[in-house]
Amino acid sequence: MARVRLDSPKYYLNREASWLAFNRRVLEEAQDESNPLLERLKFLAITSRNLDEFFEVRVGGLLQRLEDGYSERTPDGLKSEQEAALISEQTHALVDDQYRCWNQQLRPSLTQQGIRLLSLGDLSDEQREFVTHYCDTELDPLLTPVTVDPAHPFPRVLNKALCLALLLRRRRRASGTYLGVVTVPRALPRIVRVPSNGGTDDYVFLADLVSLHAAEMYQGYDIVSEAAFRVTRNSNLYLQEEESRSLMESVRAELHNRRKGDAVRLEIDAGASAEIVDRLRENFELQEWQVFRVDGPVNFSRVFRIYEDTQRPDLKYAAFTPRELKLARRSRTIFDELREHDILLHHPFDSYDSVVRFIQEAAEDPRVLSIRQTLYRTSEESPIIDALVEAAATKEVTVVVELKARFDEAPNIKWARQLEDSGVQVYHGLVGLKTHCKLCLMVRKDEDNVPRRYAHLGTGNYNPATATQYTDMSLLTADEELTSATAAVFHYLTAYAEASSYAPLLVAPLNLADQTLALIDREAAHAQAGRRARIVAKINSLLDRNIIEALYRASQAGVEIDLIVRGICALRPGIRGVSDHIRVRSIVGRFLEHSRIFYFGNGGDEEIYLGSADWMPRNLYERVEVLFPVKEPMLRQRILDEILPAYLADRAKTRILRQDGSYVRAASPRPFAGHPSFNAQEFLISLAEGRAKPSDIPPAKAPRRRTRRAVHTSTRGEEE
Repeated sequence: MARVRLDSPKYYLNREASWLAFNRRVLEEAQDESNPLLERLKFLAITSRNLDEFFEVRVGGLLQRLEDGYSERTPDGLKSEQEAALISEQTHALVDDQYRCWNQQLRPSLTQQGIRLLSLGDLSDEQREFVTHYCDTELDPLLTPVTVDPAHPFPRVLNKALCLALLLRRRRRASGTYLGVVTVPRALPRIVRVPSNGGTDDYVFLADLVSLHAAEMYQGYDIVSEAAFRVTRNSNLYLQEEESRSLMESVRAELHNRRKGDAVRLEIDAGASAEIVDRLRENFELQEWQVFRVDGPVNFSRVFRIYEDTQRPDLKYAAFTPRELKLARRSRTIFDELREHDILLHHPFDSYDSVVRFIQEAAEDPRVLSIRQTLYRTSEESPIIDALVEAAATKEVTVVVELKARFDEAPNIKWARQLEDSGVQVYHGLVGLKTHCKLCLMVRKDEDNVPRRYAHLGTGNYNPATATQYTDMSLLTADEELTSATAAVFHYLTAYAEASSYAPLLVAPLNLADQTLALIDREAAHAQAGRRARIVAKINSLLDRNIIEALYRASQAGVEIDLIVRGICALRPGIRGVSDHIRVRSIVGRFLEHSRIFYFGNGGDEEIYLGSADWMPRNLYERVEVLFPVKEPMLRQRILDEILPAYLADRAKTRILRQDGSYVRAASPRPFAGHPSFNAQEFLISLAEGRAKPSDIPPAKAPRRRTRRAVHTSTRGEEE
């Protein structure tokens, strides 16, 4: 039998098509009538934000490669021109479905629920009076009309700014038409709430208000036609870090350039005249496929304002109470607890306040001598930043701030300066590498006068706001091996000092890729020897060819592999003789699945790693990442009893990846708590609130059979 070439393009799915398939799964949640109406609206807004970033980064990079004559094929065998054609076809189909969802499903349903998007002709006298006052006081003073002619060049339209294009004809000399452009300042909301006396929630689009006042701005002209439009620009940062004297200043300069990068997409009203479209396309140097004519608002991400401003809890997910961390005795500190055992938290089902309190208590505790922290993203008003600033007054505080966290560069520059001003030692990681690991390490001289290290290691950002919306894992520990290795990682980040070993951590770009391949190959060896062999990986994306080939080899050896991949997956499952032991599923639901969990059966001596890294080249080779083992048996048991089995049993929000790259809904087993099928996230909420137990999980292929009930960290003290 001929040997199978595992690097053959036929065994790989296209990255961009896989990402677009993910965004379509998000759109399906907007289309799903079993979801609360305003949550469906939020999902639609998310698809728009996602597509913005796709064009800013992925399409922007592709067009740059085309311009540079880049000829290397993608892993699935496509040339850049072919990939552009694929993106064109799929993005236009996706956008058509977005607007079909809006016009045929969401907007009519919102109207039925008394949430109305009004045209100007539908306004009552009171609402018309409000709109007039709003335009006079808020809108008109900020607008600058421009007529494009030899004396007035086309205005510099900023990235994703709302604009109005007008085709104009002078009344005194009608010798031709001119193009007028009005850019709407970002300070104004794109959807304006108007007063209502009828018990409804009423809104108007800002673009309509700009259009209403266009005639006043262009006196002396007849307006032949008009259309709202929006331009998306290439937002990749092109940094020469080796030549930079100050990374912070380089990032600041590139952020300014990002707002004016090359145009990559034009969104415009479907009713726009051909002349307006042609003039804009020519000005922005766009091909026809980069023009999107839309039957509705040109920016769906702004409909999120309706979700935020409409106080209708009956149209949103029911609120739930996260499980709070309870110490064994009230008089104990968290440091006393950690000297006895590690603590595992599963957010948002376990409150993220426990992580915040851990850092706050360290800041306030006079026995804590130093704190070291990484920051990739955090919230706008961050209690963690406040705690670090407070700590700097009395102890040594070191923070590694990643300035190149995409689309969070400006906030991170602000945080870095604030921390520096308060006396914190601020570093920006290593040249050429992003700092993506989630680490906090502190040294405390305990009551016995012995200095000890304590650490938080996580899978998600130190962001209390998104911690209520993303699923992530946290480990709080005083384990000497783990904390010593964490200290070595900080030495690497601040001094580029490479340790001889980081065990038991796996650290990118130093050894994470090689160690991951070794773990996968070990499972293959177990399978070939007739021992128990199993891999379960829960990740955001799977792209790395070396990892994919290793998984194919493991499947060929007989290893049973379940991959829970939220987003991009380039691996083709179910190919006879290659990947017939591999199953790939994606879960898209109420919370963004962000945790990374890696389970290896290891012949019965099971290992579980958590961390910040996906199986993508950028995570393995271009970032500082950390995977950490879950060492304590009771904590591993929790993952094996309730977390992984729940995700593997989910049928409500799971889609199964097929060989051809398409996704299909999973079949539905028995219902849980009145839901039409088992929903892992809803089950985990019920578990956190004490309304469910692990034995409620429907039978599914899990890493191993349950042996005993896991002890939850939140109630462990009471049970002991």
